[in-house]
Amino acid sequence: MDDAKAMKEEIRKETAERLASISRDELSIKCAKIEERLFDFANFREAAVALMYLGYGCGLGTSDIMARLAQSAKDIVLPLFVDPEKYPVMYKIIDPVSDIIKNPEPAPDTERCKEVGIAEIDIAIIPGIAFDEKGGRIGMGTGRYDRLIPKLANTTRKVALAFEEQIVTLVPMQSHDQYVDIIITDKRTIYKI
Repeated sequence: MDDAKAMKEEIRKETAERLASISRDELSIKCAKIEERLFDFANFREAAVALMYLGYGCGLGTSDIMARLAQSAKDIVLPLFVDPEKYPVMYKIIDPVSDIIKNPEPAPDTERCKEVGIAEIDIAIIPGIAFDEKGGRIGMGTGRYDRLIPKLANTTRKVALAFEEQIVTLVPMQSHDQYVDIIITDKRTIYKI
């Protein structure tokens, strides 16, 4: 287990270095390509309720995507991780600007937002730092999404958005680690094999 943790930490470091070497302009172009691929993705177009996430380490942020979703008929749901050992409470976001509290870690405003059941989610956009073509995922190391993913319905598509530079040969998966079904990058859509 210590070997897997050390390998994951090395992958996190290498991925962060690769992403840091990309210019702001190129990152903007890549983000736009990923966003377009997501909005063209059939499972995403057909979903009524989308689980999103707020800014994430060195991975792709979702503020532009949520702003665009707010203009559509699709419901946006954000997780609130109250207890790090449990899965989060889900909140429906109407306005991605005013419904989010900008604390040290941005979170849904529980006074303004309505709680929704996890079973209502049709598609889940899952954050990560690195992924492999089998759907293996490395997160921040907190285990939050590894606890959340098994609670989602089997029919809920688990989709990661990533820069091509975040795709690695092999993610060292441990027994508690969870896979994503699909990865959308700036160059391709990867279906778990």
